[in-house]
Amino acid sequence: MGRTPGVSIRLKLTLSYAGFLMVAGSLLLAAVWVFLLRGKNNILFVPNLSDFQRTLDPRNFGPNVFLPAAIEVLAFLLVFGLAGGWILAGRMLAPLARITNATRKAANGSLSHRIELEGRNDEFRELADSFDSMLARIEAQVAEQQRFAANAAHELRTPLAITQTLLDVARKDPTRDKDELVERLHFVNTRAIDLTEALLLLSRADQRSFTREHVDLSLAAEQATETLLPLAEERGIAIETSGDATTTIGSHALLLQMTTNLVHNAIVHNLPEHGAVWVTTAEQRSTAELTVENTGETLTPQLVSTLTEPFQRGTQRIRNDHAGMGLGLAIVKSIAQAHDGTVTLAPRLAGGLRVTVQLPAAAPRAGG
Repeated sequence: MGRTPGVSIRLKLTLSYAGFLMVAGSLLLAAVWVFLLRGKNNILFVPNLSDFQRTLDPRNFGPNVFLPAAIEVLAFLLVFGLAGGWILAGRMLAPLARITNATRKAANGSLSHRIELEGRNDEFRELADSFDSMLARIEAQVAEQQRFAANAAHELRTPLAITQTLLDVARKDPTRDKDELVERLHFVNTRAIDLTEALLLLSRADQRSFTREHVDLSLAAEQATETLLPLAEERGIAIETSGDATTTIGSHALLLQMTTNLVHNAIVHNLPEHGAVWVTTAEQRSTAELTVENTGETLTPQLVSTLTEPFQRGTQRIRNDHAGMGLGLAIVKSIAQAHDGTVTLAPRLAGGLRVTVQLPAAAPRAGG
Protein backbone atom coordinates (compact mmCIF):
# COMPACT_ATOMS: atom_id res chain seq x y z
CA MET A 1 0.00 0.00 0.00
CA GLY A 2 1.54 3.29 -1.15
CA ARG A 3 1.93 6.03 1.41
CA THR A 4 3.27 9.56 1.27
CA PRO A 5 6.86 9.72 2.61
CA GLY A 6 7.01 11.31 6.05
CA VAL A 7 9.57 12.65 8.46
CA SER A 8 11.81 9.98 9.98
CA ILE A 9 11.42 8.98 13.62
CA ARG A 10 15.04 9.95 14.26
CA LEU A 11 14.43 13.50 13.05
CA LYS A 12 11.22 13.72 15.07
CA LEU A 13 13.01 12.59 18.22
CA THR A 14 15.86 15.03 17.52
CA LEU A 15 13.48 17.95 17.15
CA SER A 16 11.61 16.81 20.25
CA TYR A 17 14.81 16.68 22.29
CA ALA A 18 15.95 20.09 21.03
CA GLY A 19 12.52 21.64 21.52
CA PHE A 20 12.24 20.29 25.05
CA LEU A 21 15.74 21.58 25.84
CA MET A 22 14.86 25.02 24.47
CA VAL A 23 11.63 25.20 26.50
CA ALA A 24 13.40 24.04 29.64
CA GLY A 25 16.23 26.53 29.08
CA SER A 26 13.78 29.39 28.47
CA LEU A 27 11.86 28.58 31.63
CA LEU A 28 15.09 28.35 33.59
CA LEU A 29 16.35 31.72 32.30
CA ALA A 30 12.99 33.34 32.97
CA ALA A 31 13.01 31.99 36.52
CA VAL A 32 16.55 33.29 37.06
CA TRP A 33 15.55 36.71 35.77
CA VAL A 34 12.32 36.98 37.76
CA PHE A 35 13.46 35.56 41.06
CA LEU A 36 17.22 36.27 41.18
CA LEU A 37 18.40 39.09 38.92
CA ARG A 38 15.57 41.56 38.44
CA GLY A 39 16.27 44.67 40.53
CA LYS A 40 19.66 43.40 41.68
CA ASN A 41 22.95 45.28 41.38
CA ASN A 42 24.86 44.54 38.23
CA ILE A 43 28.23 42.95 38.93
CA LEU A 44 28.68 41.18 35.61
CA PHE A 45 30.30 42.21 32.37
CA VAL A 46 28.10 41.57 29.34
CA PRO A 47 29.16 42.88 25.87
CA ASN A 48 26.67 44.69 23.69
CA LEU A 49 25.83 42.59 20.62
CA SER A 50 25.83 45.61 18.28
CA ASP A 51 29.07 47.50 18.98
CA PHE A 52 30.73 45.27 21.66
CA GLN A 53 30.93 48.18 24.08
CA ARG A 54 30.29 47.96 27.75
CA THR A 55 26.70 48.86 28.42
CA LEU A 56 26.39 48.12 32.08
CA ASP A 57 23.93 49.63 34.43
CA PRO A 58 25.84 50.01 37.73
CA ARG A 59 22.57 50.12 39.65
CA ASN A 60 20.39 47.53 37.92
CA PHE A 61 20.71 44.33 35.82
CA GLY A 62 18.29 45.53 33.13
CA PRO A 63 16.71 43.67 30.20
CA ASN A 64 19.11 45.27 27.74
CA VAL A 65 21.88 43.36 29.47
CA PHE A 66 20.10 40.12 30.33
CA LEU A 67 18.34 39.44 27.03
CA PRO A 68 21.46 39.29 24.84
CA ALA A 69 23.04 36.86 27.27
CA ALA A 70 19.86 34.77 27.35
CA ILE A 71 19.73 34.66 23.54
CA GLU A 72 23.32 33.42 23.41
CA VAL A 73 22.55 30.69 25.94
CA LEU A 74 19.44 29.58 24.06
CA ALA A 75 21.34 29.51 20.76
CA PHE A 76 23.93 27.27 22.36
CA LEU A 77 21.22 25.02 23.79
CA LEU A 78 19.58 24.75 20.36
CA VAL A 79 22.78 23.62 18.65
CA PHE A 80 23.63 21.30 21.52
CA GLY A 81 20.11 19.85 21.57
CA LEU A 82 20.05 19.20 17.82
CA ALA A 83 23.46 17.55 17.73
CA GLY A 84 23.00 15.59 20.94
CA GLY A 85 19.44 14.61 20.10
CA TRP A 86 20.48 13.33 16.67
CA ILE A 87 23.21 11.15 18.18
CA LEU A 88 21.04 9.87 21.04
CA ALA A 89 18.10 9.14 18.74
CA GLY A 90 20.36 7.19 16.40
CA ARG A 91 21.70 5.04 19.22
CA MET A 92 18.25 4.45 20.68
CA LEU A 93 16.72 3.49 17.33
CA ALA A 94 19.54 1.18 16.24
CA PRO A 95 17.74 -1.93 17.58
CA LEU A 96 14.61 -0.87 15.72
CA ALA A 97 16.56 -0.89 12.46
CA ARG A 98 17.62 -4.51 13.12
CA ILE A 99 14.02 -5.46 13.85
CA THR A 100 12.87 -3.75 10.63
CA ASN A 101 15.48 -5.61 8.57
CA ALA A 102 14.42 -8.92 10.11
CA THR A 103 10.79 -8.13 9.35
CA ARG A 104 11.61 -7.44 5.70
CA LYS A 105 13.51 -10.72 5.43
CA ALA A 106 10.57 -12.58 6.96
CA ALA A 107 8.20 -10.88 4.51
CA ASN A 108 10.41 -12.14 1.67
CA GLY A 109 10.12 -15.72 2.97
CA SER A 110 13.25 -16.05 5.13
CA LEU A 111 11.71 -17.50 8.31
CA SER A 112 15.00 -18.91 9.61
CA HIS A 113 16.43 -15.45 10.31
CA ARG A 114 16.50 -14.30 13.94
CA ILE A 115 17.23 -10.88 15.46
CA GLU A 116 19.00 -12.17 18.61
CA LEU A 117 19.28 -8.70 20.11
CA GLU A 118 22.02 -8.36 22.70
CA GLY A 119 22.02 -6.28 25.85
CA ARG A 120 19.89 -6.00 28.94
CA ASN A 121 16.16 -6.51 28.99
CA ASP A 122 14.21 -3.45 27.84
CA GLU A 123 11.30 -2.66 25.52
CA PHE A 124 13.32 -3.24 22.35
CA ARG A 125 14.75 -6.49 23.72
CA GLU A 126 11.26 -7.72 24.60
CA LEU A 127 10.03 -6.77 21.13
CA ALA A 128 12.96 -8.56 19.45
CA ASP A 129 12.52 -11.69 21.60
CA SER A 130 8.79 -11.73 20.89
CA PHE A 131 9.48 -11.37 17.17
CA ASP A 132 12.03 -14.21 17.29
CA SER A 133 9.52 -16.43 19.09
CA MET A 134 6.84 -15.57 16.54
CA LEU A 135 9.18 -16.43 13.67
CA ALA A 136 10.06 -19.74 15.31
CA ARG A 137 6.37 -20.62 15.69
CA ILE A 138 5.57 -19.59 12.12
CA GLU A 139 8.53 -21.57 10.77
CA ALA A 140 7.40 -24.66 12.71
CA GLN A 141 3.80 -24.24 11.52
CA VAL A 142 4.86 -23.79 7.90
CA ALA A 143 7.02 -26.90 8.10
CA GLU A 144 4.15 -28.81 9.70
CA GLN A 145 1.73 -27.64 7.01
CA GLN A 146 4.15 -28.67 4.30
CA ARG A 147 4.47 -32.14 5.83
CA PHE A 148 0.70 -32.30 6.24
CA ALA A 149 0.11 -31.31 2.61
CA ALA A 150 2.62 -33.88 1.39
CA ASN A 151 1.12 -36.62 3.57
CA ALA A 152 -2.43 -35.67 2.62
CA ALA A 153 -1.55 -35.74 -1.07
CA HIS A 154 0.03 -39.17 -0.61
CA GLU A 155 -2.96 -40.52 1.33
CA LEU A 156 -5.46 -39.15 -1.21
CA ARG A 157 -3.40 -40.47 -4.08
CA THR A 158 -3.44 -44.04 -2.73
CA PRO A 159 -7.18 -44.75 -3.13
CA LEU A 160 -7.21 -43.01 -6.51
CA ALA A 161 -4.31 -45.14 -7.69
CA ILE A 162 -6.01 -48.31 -6.42
CA THR A 163 -9.23 -47.33 -8.17
CA GLN A 164 -7.35 -46.68 -11.41
CA THR A 165 -5.63 -50.07 -11.15
CA LEU A 166 -8.90 -51.90 -10.54
CA LEU A 167 -10.53 -50.18 -13.51
CA ASP A 168 -7.56 -50.99 -15.76
CA VAL A 169 -7.70 -54.64 -14.72
CA ALA A 170 -11.45 -54.77 -15.35
CA ARG A 171 -11.02 -53.20 -18.77
CA LYS A 172 -8.30 -55.66 -19.78
CA ASP A 173 -10.14 -58.67 -18.35
CA PRO A 174 -13.86 -58.43 -19.20
CA THR A 175 -14.46 -61.90 -17.71
CA ARG A 176 -13.43 -60.80 -14.22
CA ASP A 177 -16.07 -61.04 -11.49
CA LYS A 178 -17.84 -57.67 -11.46
CA ASP A 179 -19.30 -58.14 -7.99
CA GLU A 180 -15.82 -58.46 -6.52
CA LEU A 181 -14.69 -55.39 -8.45
CA VAL A 182 -17.66 -53.34 -7.25
CA GLU A 183 -17.07 -54.44 -3.66
CA ARG A 184 -13.40 -53.44 -3.75
CA LEU A 185 -14.18 -50.13 -5.45
CA HIS A 186 -16.82 -49.42 -2.82
CA PHE A 187 -14.32 -50.14 -0.05
CA VAL A 188 -11.64 -47.91 -1.59
CA ASN A 189 -14.12 -45.12 -2.27
CA THR A 190 -15.44 -45.27 1.31
CA ARG A 191 -11.93 -44.84 2.72
CA ALA A 192 -11.34 -41.88 0.39
CA ILE A 193 -14.56 -40.26 1.60
CA ASP A 194 -13.62 -40.90 5.23
CA LEU A 195 -10.23 -39.33 4.67
CA THR A 196 -11.77 -36.26 3.02
CA GLU A 197 -14.25 -35.82 5.86
CA ALA A 198 -11.45 -36.15 8.40
CA LEU A 199 -9.45 -33.47 6.62
CA LEU A 200 -12.49 -31.17 6.56
CA LEU A 201 -13.07 -31.75 10.27
CA LEU A 202 -9.43 -30.99 11.02
CA SER A 203 -9.66 -27.76 9.01
CA ARG A 204 -12.86 -26.75 10.79
CA ALA A 205 -11.27 -27.25 14.19
CA ASP A 206 -8.17 -25.26 13.19
CA GLN A 207 -10.33 -22.32 12.05
CA ARG A 208 -12.32 -22.30 15.32
CA SER A 209 -15.47 -21.62 13.33
CA PHE A 210 -18.01 -23.09 15.73
CA THR A 211 -20.62 -21.98 18.25
CA ARG A 212 -19.63 -22.32 21.90
CA GLU A 213 -21.95 -23.78 24.52
CA HIS A 214 -21.80 -25.71 27.80
CA VAL A 215 -20.69 -29.31 27.16
CA ASP A 216 -20.51 -32.08 29.77
CA LEU A 217 -17.53 -34.28 28.92
CA SER A 218 -18.92 -37.14 31.02
CA LEU A 219 -22.03 -37.27 28.83
CA ALA A 220 -19.88 -37.10 25.71
CA ALA A 221 -17.81 -40.01 27.04
CA GLU A 222 -20.94 -42.10 27.68
CA GLN A 223 -22.31 -41.33 24.23
CA ALA A 224 -19.01 -42.22 22.54
CA THR A 225 -18.68 -45.53 24.41
CA GLU A 226 -22.27 -46.49 23.62
CA THR A 227 -21.68 -45.78 19.94
CA LEU A 228 -18.48 -47.84 19.82
CA LEU A 229 -19.65 -50.64 22.11
CA PRO A 230 -20.45 -53.04 19.22
CA LEU A 231 -16.92 -52.58 17.86
CA ALA A 232 -15.44 -53.21 21.31
CA GLU A 233 -17.55 -56.36 21.81
CA GLU A 234 -16.54 -57.61 18.38
CA ARG A 235 -12.88 -57.31 19.34
CA GLY A 236 -13.39 -58.67 22.87
CA ILE A 237 -12.48 -55.40 24.62
CA ALA A 238 -14.08 -54.21 27.84
CA ILE A 239 -14.89 -50.51 28.24
CA GLU A 240 -15.24 -48.85 31.63
CA THR A 241 -16.52 -45.27 31.98
CA SER A 242 -16.38 -43.32 35.23
CA GLY A 243 -16.24 -39.78 36.55
CA ASP A 244 -18.43 -36.92 37.66
CA ALA A 245 -20.01 -34.20 35.57
CA THR A 246 -17.23 -32.23 33.90
CA THR A 247 -18.40 -29.14 32.04
CA THR A 248 -16.45 -27.04 29.58
CA ILE A 249 -17.30 -24.43 26.96
CA GLY A 250 -17.12 -25.33 23.28
CA SER A 251 -18.70 -27.13 20.36
CA HIS A 252 -20.69 -30.19 21.38
CA ALA A 253 -20.19 -31.80 17.97
CA LEU A 254 -16.41 -31.28 17.94
CA LEU A 255 -15.92 -32.37 21.56
CA LEU A 256 -18.02 -35.47 20.93
CA GLN A 257 -15.91 -36.19 17.86
CA MET A 258 -12.76 -35.72 19.94
CA THR A 259 -14.01 -38.18 22.57
CA THR A 260 -15.15 -40.66 19.94
CA ASN A 261 -11.75 -40.54 18.25
CA LEU A 262 -10.01 -41.22 21.55
CA VAL A 263 -12.22 -44.19 22.41
CA HIS A 264 -12.03 -45.54 18.86
CA ASN A 265 -8.25 -45.23 18.88
CA ALA A 266 -8.10 -47.05 22.24
CA ILE A 267 -10.26 -49.90 20.93
CA VAL A 268 -8.50 -50.37 17.60
CA HIS A 269 -4.94 -50.18 18.94
CA ASN A 270 -5.35 -52.67 21.74
CA LEU A 271 -4.50 -56.26 22.59
CA PRO A 272 -5.70 -58.95 20.18
CA GLU A 273 -7.97 -60.30 22.92
CA HIS A 274 -8.98 -59.55 26.51
CA GLY A 275 -8.11 -55.87 26.14
CA ALA A 276 -9.55 -53.01 28.17
CA VAL A 277 -10.32 -49.31 27.81
CA TRP A 278 -10.85 -46.88 30.69
CA VAL A 279 -12.57 -43.53 30.12
CA THR A 280 -12.64 -41.11 33.06
CA THR A 281 -13.62 -37.49 33.51
CA ALA A 282 -12.74 -35.14 36.34
CA GLU A 283 -12.91 -31.44 37.13
CA GLN A 284 -9.92 -29.99 38.97
CA ARG A 285 -10.11 -26.32 39.93
CA SER A 286 -10.39 -24.49 36.60
CA THR A 287 -9.67 -27.50 34.38
CA ALA A 288 -11.99 -30.07 32.85
CA GLU A 289 -10.09 -33.30 32.28
CA LEU A 290 -10.83 -36.30 30.06
CA THR A 291 -8.56 -39.34 30.24
CA VAL A 292 -8.66 -42.40 27.98
CA GLU A 293 -6.40 -45.38 28.73
CA ASN A 294 -6.07 -48.69 26.96
CA THR A 295 -4.07 -51.86 27.16
CA GLY A 296 -1.85 -52.73 24.26
CA GLU A 297 1.70 -53.05 23.06
CA THR A 298 4.55 -51.41 24.93
CA LEU A 299 5.23 -48.01 23.37
CA THR A 300 8.39 -45.93 23.61
CA PRO A 301 8.24 -42.23 24.58
CA GLN A 302 9.82 -41.37 21.23
CA LEU A 303 7.01 -43.10 19.34
CA VAL A 304 4.30 -41.63 21.56
CA SER A 305 5.56 -38.09 20.93
CA THR A 306 4.81 -38.47 17.19
CA LEU A 307 1.32 -39.96 17.41
CA THR A 308 -0.52 -36.61 17.34
CA GLU A 309 1.09 -35.67 14.04
CA PRO A 310 -1.16 -36.16 11.02
CA PHE A 311 -0.93 -39.55 9.28
CA GLN A 312 1.21 -41.05 12.04
CA ARG A 313 0.00 -44.52 12.95
CA GLY A 314 3.07 -45.73 14.77
CA THR A 315 5.29 -48.64 13.84
CA GLN A 316 4.18 -52.21 14.38
CA ARG A 317 0.53 -51.13 14.48
CA ILE A 318 -1.76 -53.36 12.49
CA ARG A 319 -3.87 -51.59 9.90
CA ASN A 320 -7.25 -53.15 9.29
CA ASP A 321 -10.70 -52.02 8.29
CA HIS A 322 -10.98 -49.90 11.44
CA ALA A 323 -7.44 -48.55 11.65
CA GLY A 324 -8.30 -45.19 10.12
CA MET A 325 -6.05 -42.83 8.20
CA GLY A 326 -3.72 -41.72 10.97
CA LEU A 327 -5.73 -38.58 11.65
CA GLY A 328 -7.54 -39.63 14.82
CA LEU A 329 -5.15 -38.21 17.41
CA ALA A 330 -4.25 -35.31 15.11
CA ILE A 331 -7.91 -34.31 15.09
CA VAL A 332 -8.06 -34.74 18.87
CA LYS A 333 -5.11 -32.38 19.29
CA SER A 334 -6.56 -29.85 16.85
CA ILE A 335 -9.97 -29.83 18.57
CA ALA A 336 -8.38 -29.48 22.00
CA GLN A 337 -6.23 -26.56 20.84
CA ALA A 338 -9.27 -24.91 19.26
CA HIS A 339 -10.86 -25.04 22.73
CA ASP A 340 -7.74 -23.59 24.40
CA GLY A 341 -6.84 -26.99 25.80
CA THR A 342 -3.92 -29.40 25.74
CA VAL A 343 -3.42 -33.08 24.93
CA THR A 344 -0.84 -35.18 26.79
CA LEU A 345 0.17 -38.65 25.66
CA ALA A 346 2.09 -41.07 27.87
CA PRO A 347 2.91 -44.78 27.50
CA ARG A 348 1.55 -47.08 30.21
CA LEU A 349 4.09 -49.21 32.04
CA ALA A 350 2.00 -52.32 31.47
CA GLY A 351 1.59 -51.50 27.78
CA GLY A 352 -0.82 -49.30 25.93
CA LEU A 353 -1.41 -45.57 25.96
CA ARG A 354 -2.81 -42.92 28.26
CA VAL A 355 -4.25 -39.78 26.63
CA THR A 356 -5.24 -36.84 28.83
CA VAL A 357 -7.16 -33.87 27.48
CA GLN A 358 -7.33 -30.75 29.64
CA LEU A 359 -9.81 -28.02 28.76
CA PRO A 360 -10.86 -24.85 30.58
CA ALA A 361 -13.70 -25.63 32.95
CA ALA A 362 -16.95 -23.76 32.45
CA ALA A 363 -17.90 -21.18 35.04
CA PRO A 364 -20.99 -22.10 37.08
CA ARG A 365 -24.19 -20.90 35.47
CA ALA A 366 -26.11 -18.15 37.18
CA GLY A 367 -28.71 -19.61 39.49
CA GLY A 368 -27.41 -23.13 38.88
